[in-house]
Amino acid sequence: MCSRRHGGGRVRSTTPAEDRYIVLSAKRNRRTTAQQVANQFLAASGKQISRKTVARRLRGGGLYARRPVVCVPLTRQHRTARLQWCREHYNWTEQDWACVLFSDESRFSLSSDCRRQLIWRESGTAYRPENIQEKDRYPTCSIMVWAGIMINGRTRIHGVANGTMTGQ
Repeated sequence: MCSRRHGGGRVRSTTPAEDRYIVLSAKRNRRTTAQQVANQFLAASGKQISRKTVARRLRGGGLYARRPVVCVPLTRQHRTARLQWCREHYNWTEQDWACVLFSDESRFSLSSDCRRQLIWRESGTAYRPENIQEKDRYPTCSIMVWAGIMINGRTRIHGVANGTMTGQ
């Protein structure tokens, strides 16, 4: 078996400092594409590199192209209220939970929502605010449905007339 000589491979097209610049560029604008980063790099350094080289350097820097989480971001008050609710119900028994119905409504958009946009992010950081794409709360063409679950079953799914939920 032959062993490869140290340093016998192709010379890298970027230096470690340029690699750091590429990673920093993607972190500053996480929604930029690899091609856009390559164009920025060309403008800054005068060196042309491919989008594949950019993607490899970003992976080397711990950044991966992923779909952003799409949700309504939680405020600090939301998180505090949820934590308090969990602490209050931590010791409930199965009998206590038998009297509870969890329900929710969801709005499904019928308009074309392209989910092809990716962001550059580190592993395990999907729910950081900079990696969340804010959800359109009231899309123009949509349908709303409601359903509930409980310890021993679930409700049927109901379409909501006029797309408006009230407490009744």
